Amino acid sequence: MSTPNANASTTTPSADGAKHLAAGHHVSLRLWEDEQPGEPKPLTNKPYETVGYVLKGRAELHLEGNVTTLEPGASYLVPQGASHTYKILETFTAIEATSPPQEGK
Repeated sequence: MSTPNANASTTTPSADGAKHLAAGHHVSLRLWEDEQPGEPKPLTNKPYETVGYVLKGRAELHLEGNVTTLEPGASYLVPQGASHTYKILETFTAIEATSPPQEGK
């Protein structure tokens, strides 16, 4: 199902906390807004590829045993099926595209 338009200010976060925005047949867009610092989320792997761009805050991306600090202006890639987690260090906002599309559940 595609969602050609969405507004972040009126979109309700899904159960995972992301605001799922526009989605097409091959890619979708989501916003992680004001994620709070805390313990890392559980280690996971997903059946889709994710690229992201940090708008504000700081986080660590733990990806296949490597740790990268994400800060404003940084972009990142999580390959399909890669084992990863995030640890939010400072209130964090990022926008991500996923392929194939992942709409809010």
